[in-house]
Amino acid sequence: MLKRKIYGELLEWKNREKKKPLIIKGLRQVGKTYIVKKFADENYENVIYLDFRKNRELRSVFDRSFIVNDIISQITANIPNVNAIPGKTLLIFDEVQDCPNARSALKYFYEDGRYDIICTGSLLGIKGYSRRSDNAVPVGYEEVIYMKPMDFEEFMWANGIPEKVIDELRICFAERKEVLTATHARLSDLFRKYICVGGMPEVVQAFVETGDLNRVLKLQRNILESYQDDFGRHLKPDNSLYVDEKELATILAVFRSIPGQLAKENKKFQFSKIEERGKNEDFKRALEWLEDAGIISRCYALSTTELPLEGNKKEDVFKVYMQDSGLFVAMLEDGTQADILNGNLLIYKGALYENIVADAFSKSSRKLYYFHKDSGLEIDFVTRFQGKCTLIEVKAGSNKAKSLTTVLEDYEHYHVDSAIKIREGNVAQIDNVLLIPHYLAFLIQGN
Repeated sequence: MLKRKIYGELLEWKNREKKKPLIIKGLRQVGKTYIVKKFADENYENVIYLDFRKNRELRSVFDRSFIVNDIISQITANIPNVNAIPGKTLLIFDEVQDCPNARSALKYFYEDGRYDIICTGSLLGIKGYSRRSDNAVPVGYEEVIYMKPMDFEEFMWANGIPEKVIDELRICFAERKEVLTATHARLSDLFRKYICVGGMPEVVQAFVETGDLNRVLKLQRNILESYQDDFGRHLKPDNSLYVDEKELATILAVFRSIPGQLAKENKKFQFSKIEERGKNEDFKRALEWLEDAGIISRCYALSTTELPLEGNKKEDVFKVYMQDSGLFVAMLEDGTQADILNGNLLIYKGALYENIVADAFSKSSRKLYYFHKDSGLEIDFVTRFQGKCTLIEVKAGSNKAKSLTTVLEDYEHYHVDSAIKIREGNVAQIDNVLLIPHYLAFLIQGN
């Protein structure tokens, strides 16, 4: 049974005296339904579960009226052996994007106040999935949280790393002291496996149970195939689904270009590098679709290395990373897993390690930025850390970071005096640069 951080957020929500219906957004197959059902079984006397994708007939429950008593009457009439007990019942609306009226009804459930509600939906379902205009999202009457694939801390939990070891990692990070040699070696090895496995719960569970990376790869490619089946899919006014074939081809072309885009020395995403011919506007919409779906993250270039970072980003210059490193590896050819574990990769190794750090930042809800100059100077990531603009340089090995040194040595021009270098090797502090191993990237949090 996999432990997830979002469970604590669900408990905090339940314990509020007055709570809004909760929307859990996230990538498909990230474990939303599983964690909500587990939470419901352990914290509620009474649970009513509605799956709008598997049981399409349930959508009609919300067609006639938004009066809560009428909706409850329809639900209990359509689902045998359930009871709606005021103050003790949790309603779960699964795949809520397939029933827009159910989401519109959340306002009335909130005003009524007798029932708790949790909805789950893929980002592609919540944003841009439905073209209907007659079902307004109830602004101000719902709370939204995001669920992402498992981060490295959750992966450590799944693989039996004791909590006291993780606590010691936090101390080492905070106090800038070395991790015990044996622990460092163990976690460095586990992190290389995490790059290959990623954080999709079904994949992690299979790895924990068997250690079989061939099975892992098969599951990952099945997930990627299921994502591609959703590309270009929309909801008609009658709640039936259709696929926009032109949009499907464009999204596929953009998606399949990502590994090659990250192989470039200058990893700026370029529409000209996409093999499929098309208009830039179509490619932009396709990229937005993938971002809304939670499949990719954008890392924006900065005009200057100064706070606030969001105010200094270039909207039209960005890199693109996969949200889950395991799925990224699965997009590459067979044998890549072994190359990662054995350290056989050369230039592309840098792209993989950049992606896993972008993945870690995204899972801790950090926006992604980088800095690049035409001279070739490039800082992999720039973030706000401990109140300062901080450079982040990622190295697959323990190479020197020339760009980082250049920026730090010219404070009058760049206004930065703080940096973190993520690489092989133990924790160390050298002047104003904190050096940490890759497996500690998940601890770069806070402001």
